[in-house]
Amino acid sequence: MTSASAAALNLNGYTDLPPGKIATIVTYLEMREPPNLPPVQRPEGWTLQRIDHDRPRYRSLFRTVGEPWLWFSRALMPNDALAAILNDPKVEAYALHDGTGDVGLLELDFRADDEVELAFLGLVPGFIGQGAGRFLMNEAIRRAFARPTRRFFVHTCTLDSPSALAFYIRSGFTPYRRAIEVADDPRLHGFLPRESAPHIPLLMPGT
Repeated sequence: MTSASAAALNLNGYTDLPPGKIATIVTYLEMREPPNLPPVQRPEGWTLQRIDHDRPRYRSLFRTVGEPWLWFSRALMPNDALAAILNDPKVEAYALHDGTGDVGLLELDFRADDEVELAFLGLVPGFIGQGAGRFLMNEAIRRAFARPTRRFFVHTCTLDSPSALAFYIRSGFTPYRRAIEVADDPRLHGFLPRESAPHIPLLMPGT
């Protein structure tokens, strides 16, 4: 390999992050037609309930699902900005309810012409690996392609379950782009508890 090739590959491409910042690798995925997935029976007593206009319930579920992985986008979002999204009739947010409580979140964004974004899909701790994620994904695909849809897309990142990316690919999504996102650590600003996501060390400014 020539020195020019090595430089182009940036083999020593480490970039320091200042304390107080977090970085994540984002993978963008899409599907152009619904895959042939086996049907999944909804467990008895489980229901999908619309929660678009129930902001406290939505925030509570988002926090329960996302806090272990340091999901911060909606945690930082002011109420009026969140309301502007969820009040849009082309945005659908659902709670998966098992008869006793909310165990999963599904949010679909139909605002773009002939495209649908899988904005969020996640489960509360303790429900991963029990079929709830597959049920939610099948519902997401069914709803996305129940109308004229050219593209169904999603992005996931390393601030998510380690199995998330493989799950999306098994579900029929194809990766097409990667990016690096750098943001303030939400734990330092009170948006998430400091004990959230213990697998991501909290680096304090000045240390």
